[in-house]
Amino acid sequence: MREAITLTVSQATLSNTDPLEHPDPDTLRLAETDPDEPGLPHPLQAGAPVRDDSPTFAELGVRDEIVRTLRAAGIERTFAIQELTLPLALAGDDLIGQARTGTGKTLGFGVPLIQRIADDDVVHERAPRALVVVPTRELCLQVSADLTAIGRDLGIRVLAVYGGRPYDKQIKALTCGVDLVVGTPGRLLDLADQGHLVLGKVRGLVLDEADEMLDLGFLPDIERILRMVPEQRQTMLFSATMPGPIITLARTFLIQPTHIRAEEPDATAIHERTQQFVYRAHAMDKAELLARILQARDRGLTMIFTRTKRTAQKMADELTERGFAAAAVHGDLGQGAREQALRAFRAEKVDVLVATDVAARGIDVPEVTHVINYQCPEDEKTYVHRIGRTGRAGRTGVAITLVDWDEEPRWKLISDALDLNMPVPAETYSTSAHLFSDLGIPTDSTGRLPLVRRTRAGLAAETCDSDGRTRTRRVTGTRRGLRGGSADGQIPPVRRRRRRTRNGETVGASVEIAPPAEHPGKQGDARPRPRRRRRRGTGTGTTGLAG
Repeated sequence: MREAITLTVSQATLSNTDPLEHPDPDTLRLAETDPDEPGLPHPLQAGAPVRDDSPTFAELGVRDEIVRTLRAAGIERTFAIQELTLPLALAGDDLIGQARTGTGKTLGFGVPLIQRIADDDVVHERAPRALVVVPTRELCLQVSADLTAIGRDLGIRVLAVYGGRPYDKQIKALTCGVDLVVGTPGRLLDLADQGHLVLGKVRGLVLDEADEMLDLGFLPDIERILRMVPEQRQTMLFSATMPGPIITLARTFLIQPTHIRAEEPDATAIHERTQQFVYRAHAMDKAELLARILQARDRGLTMIFTRTKRTAQKMADELTERGFAAAAVHGDLGQGAREQALRAFRAEKVDVLVATDVAARGIDVPEVTHVINYQCPEDEKTYVHRIGRTGRAGRTGVAITLVDWDEEPRWKLISDALDLNMPVPAETYSTSAHLFSDLGIPTDSTGRLPLVRRTRAGLAAETCDSDGRTRTRRVTGTRRGLRGGSADGQIPPVRRRRRRTRNGETVGASVEIAPPAEHPGKQGDARPRPRRRRRRGTGTGTTGLAG
């Protein structure tokens, strides 16, 4: 019979986030990429201070190579979730880790996984020995970057596997051999069904953000993956909440897991460092109101949440037109465009990110100072998730919610469920005096950002191709947009194809148009030859040219 042991820790300083800053996705091709490559941010960065009496990673039995890597990034002592999970995970026990978002769970399971692979004397040339399943592409990149950095001195090969990217590069990496795979359920199953991803050698399995995977409908896929891996394995499940289906999953697939809960007994779901404002706003005035909010005092990186993809894109475009450096992240965008927007946001080339709830899952940017709910969240859980994007890493944050008239009943339910004591939002317009005083907005602010404050490079500064790789545009030929331009500036002739009727008879011959003798602009009196037109003929093999 499978049984669970529960451990709980109370700690007053659990507002710390994973002390990790994430590199450009291009660095995640394989773990052989050096995180210290010039021009790339280091993926490990110390977060807020922890307790002075917290044990160090070295005291908990972590290998010297990993300890040195963490110490170089200013990480030496453990957070609460790490302090409890590391001894059990390093011993190979199954466990359930439960803690609020941003409490250091990635190192809690990442360090044991890397150490287990490094201690394993059996080398499999192709099959991975550990698997981490995450709900979203953004979280996949984040966790991959963290694990790559942790295992860099041990030569651990980490591969990120997620949708929205071509299969060939992921298949090539799997063929060459990897030690640890981080992936989303859909792409993992696709590669496994095609025979490219072999799960028969997996000895360590992690389900990260299990409750989010449940919300996104991935539970059947997770059960399929769990049946593909060997029964003799270590399984770790991490989740912020424990709904019934997740408990059932744990009872079915985990062997005598220890349930670790790292949170204060009286802690509320809302982050204590986040100041919350709620305004009743009219839909016709929201854009003007939002433009003034974005000019608030001490505003840094800002995330704006909408319920629909269309609204997210519309608001990003309108804010850009008003002079703000804004970008959108939603499901209608390709993966390359989403990664481009996130890179620009993390690099602070844009300071406003407009996102839907699903697309924003897994985005961890500690420097976010403001979160704005452009539309009222569906429920209290969504509200907590949204405003949890700010007030991270020991910082303070501001959360602003705009409630339309028809959304008031929904907001009252959220307020009552979370004991916010704000059931009736204050009626607010873009000219309301209390809006300016609450948020420290200059009284002369308008609906457009002044030119002197438009200092961000913008989304256009973060270019990418269809693969999502950052690149510099090059123009060949003597003019931009010239098709077939050559390096010597010569314009090649344009060759037109033959046209045929349905019965195969030729009605148009091949026509070649010579280029001008001189490029226009090189010599004032040089005139190009007149354009030749082909006139369709009715007979076979006849072609008419008009000067």
